Order: sequence, then structure tokens, then C-alpha cells
Amino acid sequence: MMPDDAGGLLAVHAHPDDETLWTGGLLATWAAAGRRVTVVTCTRGERGEVIALPGTTSAGLAHLEGDGPALGAYRERELAAAAAALGVDQVFLDEIPRGPAQDGPAGRVGSLAPDGLSRYEDSGMRWVRPGVAGPAEDSPASAFARVELDEPAGRLAGLLRELRPAVVVTYEPSGGYGHPDHIRAHDVTVRALRLLEESRGPASAGTGVAGAARPGPPELWQAVVPARELRAARRELARLDEARAVVVGHGLTLPDPDEALPPYAREDLPGPSGGAAGGDRLERVEVAPVLDRVLAAMRAHATQVQHVTRAPAPGMLGYYALSNGVLAPLPRHETYLVSAPAGRPGRPPSR
Repeated sequence: MMPDDAGGLLAVHAHPDDETLWTGGLLATWAAAGRRVTVVTCTRGERGEVIALPGTTSAGLAHLEGDGPALGAYRERELAAAAAALGVDQVFLDEIPRGPAQDGPAGRVGSLAPDGLSRYEDSGMRWVRPGVAGPAEDSPASAFARVELDEPAGRLAGLLRELRPAVVVTYEPSGGYGHPDHIRAHDVTVRALRLLEESRGPASAGTGVAGAARPGPPELWQAVVPARELRAARRELARLDEARAVVVGHGLTLPDPDEALPPYAREDLPGPSGGAAGGDRLERVEVAPVLDRVLAAMRAHATQVQHVTRAPAPGMLGYYALSNGVLAPLPRHETYLVSAPAGRPGRPPSR
């Protein structure tokens, strides 16, 4: 999962809270091992819903919903607290200049500064079926999903050149569940990796200055889940007395294990050692050793995540719910589809 000579890890996510919900175990694991971990957040989640659950840090904040600037500013603070809990650095994509930083020591995210571009804004979404999102009908012109691809990709490529991570992680091509900003984050990441490889040139794959070896291109890790595991965890969740009590007491619902699953739940995944065409393989991350960090980060996003509860059971470590009011299991493992680096043979993952 993490070779002895691994460099850093860089995660690209659409909104505050995604870093924790999609990759929290991976980020906390690498951070706990002393590796550099950087989260790049594409928007501030200005169009998100607000749960405002009594007894949490979001109580009384329902007025933030619909007030983009105010909600975005509040979610920035939530993100900072979550990043601290996970032990990672965090930077917004629109604060990264196109190209390497011109001042400060290499690898210092703090040396990067805005260059005058207006912010990438949350594109919004609507639920089109249980667990699957589609584009909002009133997406603004400044929405991240509508920005020309090479604008954000050029910024991300510059950061990749500076930090030289061993692994870059994001969503699979359909953005996990169809949110337009998640899809765009995937596309921007893939394009940035291509720009990075193109900038290296044909000679850069061998040696660098004075014959020193130069790091190869990073691997691309995409968050997925084996469909059978997700269905099994949902069934286990429905058997928990305390989970059923939360559902009844707070007007939530339990997920249907037999309904059509979102695109990130895959039936066609290779084994941990590969076996798929093109050399794709799976990496599995055990969440239990860093569970305290992950739960703390989830609770930091109180406007977006509710009822975060530790509840060890077969296939799950706990549960939580988002603004859709559906209780979800917190899995024991995170799963990543690892594709060949840009410039090397490999097949793209299917949708």
C-alpha cells in the first residue's frame, strides 16, 4: 500500500468534506507514517446544503444555506479543522499559480500565492435517483464544471511539478456519484498528469541534473468500492439496533442494499495483485488504525455530515449521514483502482 521509498501523496477533491468522506483513511494513514500529504480542494462548497443539527457545531447555521459567500467561508474553517485532524496540508486549486512557485523552498505549499483569478465556484447538483447526482439546472457561469479544462489543469500540473508526489488520488471518471464538480475534478487531474508528463520531455524519464535519478510520474489512484462489499455493509447496518434507533429518532432512512448502486461501486474490479487488462490493480487501505482521525475529521464538517458514530461490525466501523438523510456505513477498508502513470501503457477504468 505504501512502498518504503514512497514520496508524498496529493489528493484532488471537489468540495470541503470530500477529502474525508472519500479518502480520509488513505490520507490519515500516509500522514501518520510521516509522509507529506497535500489536499487540493477545487471549490469551497458554496452551493451545499446545511444540516444545522442541534447539539453540533452547525446548530443555528441553517441561514448559511443559499448564502454562497458566507457558507463558503464557514466551510473553509471546517476544512481547516478536518485537515488538522487528518494531519495533512490543504490548498485551494484557484490559489495555485499556473506553473511552479517562483519563490520559497520547493515543496512548500505556503510559498504559493493567488495570481488574480476569480474563484472556482461550486457548480451545484440535484439528485436524479437515490445516491446519484446530476448537474444543477441553474449552474452559474463561474461554476468549476464550466471552467476551460486547461485553466485548472495547468495550475495542478504546476503543483505536481513542485511537490513531486508518488501518488495522486481522486474520483473515478463519473465522479463517484455523478456530481459535475467531482467529474471535473477527475478530468482536471488526468489532464494535469498528462501536462506534467509532456513537460518532462523524452529525456526526463532517465536522469536529471548531473546524472541524478529523477522521480517517475505519479500513480493515479481512483476511489472505488467493490459492489458486493457495499451491499454487505448496508445489510449489516440495517441489523444494528442503535442504527435503527437513530433512523427512527431523527427521521432518517436506511439504504437499500438491493437498489442500483452509484458508479463508484464496481462489479468488475481486478484483484489486489492486478489481473485486469492494462495492468490496473487495487490498493486496499485499512481504516481502523486511523479511525479516530477520520471520525474527528468527519465531525469537523458538521454542516455536511451528521450522526457520525463509531459502531464496529462485520464490514463496517461506524456510520454517518449526509444531507440526504440516508444513513451510510463507514467501511473497514478504502479501495483504490491504480492505473498506469501517464505516458505508460494501461487502460482507463470503465465507467
